[in-house]
Amino acid sequence: MISALGDLSRERAGTTLNATGKVLTPGFIDMHSHSDWRLWANRRAESKIRQGVTTEVVGNCGFSPAPVSPEFRDDLRGFALYVPKGMTFEWPSFRDYLHAFDADGTALNVVHLVGHGTLRIAAMGFARRPPTAGELTRMQRLMADAMDDGAWGLSTGLIYAPGSYAQTDEIIAVARSAARQRGFYASHIRGEGATLLDAVSEAIRVGREGELPVQVSHVKAAGRPNWGNVPRALELIDAARAEGIDVRADVYPYTASSTTLRTLLPDWALEGGIDAMLKRLADPTERARVRAAVESPSAESIVSRVGWENVMISYCAKRKDLEGRRLSEIARAQGIDAVEAAIQLIVDEAGKAYMILFQLDEADLRAALAHPHVMIGSDGSSLAPYGPLGEGKPHPRSYGTFPRVLGEYAREQRTLSLATAVHKMTGLPAARLGLRDRGVLRTGARADLVVFDARRVADRATYEDPHRYPDGIEHVIVNGRFVIKHGEHTGSLPGRVLTPP
Repeated sequence: MISALGDLSRERAGTTLNATGKVLTPGFIDMHSHSDWRLWANRRAESKIRQGVTTEVVGNCGFSPAPVSPEFRDDLRGFALYVPKGMTFEWPSFRDYLHAFDADGTALNVVHLVGHGTLRIAAMGFARRPPTAGELTRMQRLMADAMDDGAWGLSTGLIYAPGSYAQTDEIIAVARSAARQRGFYASHIRGEGATLLDAVSEAIRVGREGELPVQVSHVKAAGRPNWGNVPRALELIDAARAEGIDVRADVYPYTASSTTLRTLLPDWALEGGIDAMLKRLADPTERARVRAAVESPSAESIVSRVGWENVMISYCAKRKDLEGRRLSEIARAQGIDAVEAAIQLIVDEAGKAYMILFQLDEADLRAALAHPHVMIGSDGSSLAPYGPLGEGKPHPRSYGTFPRVLGEYAREQRTLSLATAVHKMTGLPAARLGLRDRGVLRTGARADLVVFDARRVADRATYEDPHRYPDGIEHVIVNGRFVIKHGEHTGSLPGRVLTPP
């Protein structure tokens, strides 16, 4: 913990660190992360800790590794894009999962949400229908038990099956189980394109009727026809706050998004799980039906709002030669159209390929960054530029989010002040989480600290070369121990799973 602040030049210390001319801040809190999967293989949390991140909020977008039901364990495992050694999915309770995760330590602290999609799989697999009364009760009980075990709230991924199969009333019913124990609701909303405003309104409705705080994940307006709608979405958030509903949002500082390639498919194609999806795509009649759905214009069609030339393949397990290439280019090289190229790659990679979508607007991004109730979340993972963690060309946000805000948007563009930028990474997310002893510099607070050079802090990761650590982050302390010292990782693993206050 921090035991003193001020002029300590006459105090005795075991170690004295000269940070003259540098900036000292609380440790950064990544409000939206997917590191719950990668941290099993990367306890050092390389790409995040080197950005100054000392706490990550995981279990986002409706998908967490627990709770697991024996009946549908294989469905959950098959849906996971990355299953590292040690992730067995054999934990009968959320508490058992947290203990297994925490056993080997991590470089940073972790806050766990429960994914609604995971709850739905545990109760009813990949069934594309409303839950029965018994199945809904089971989801509610699993949610309540997870909150007892140390979860912080509920997340949804409403563009992803099976979360996309849920109606609003189902989500509200499960959210109430989290609300009873002061959890919050984080949502990858049902649409980020033409239906953005309706989707934000749905998230607010869950907060209003479920009686819990709302976090709108990675707020954006996807696709050129929808650019300019982020300020309107922020107005909805402001109106809800004026009504007394605690609604906030997070954003990452890039104009490209990233998700799984199978998200191109209609959600009904995943009914029954990944194996069922692959069987459909192997059947000529079903494949033609899927193809027609991908090609048809619709409100949330990724293809119609982006264009194949703006879809880059970022990760493949088998077709490494395709990483970093646009789908339009891949299709031309193969002598087929882009729809067929995408479907075939989904089949070849068993649904586990990733893509980057260049579909966002810089003005929308700056509007979100400047908004007083929007904090920073990377939407990335703890990666490293070596071994399996260094494969592919992942979105550079996993390496550069926080230094990019400090360097590009605070120092260079002056979209926000340095103090405001730091607050969006520290005090604001800490307030959302109810962490009174983190996100602040004061006597008695936890010693999660970052020292950086404001003149040279910058992201170095690019879409073409993403596995690059940032510049200017010199020291990172987690729970009083150095993890980054003079720019180098010490190997220390002082982080822990945090439990709600």
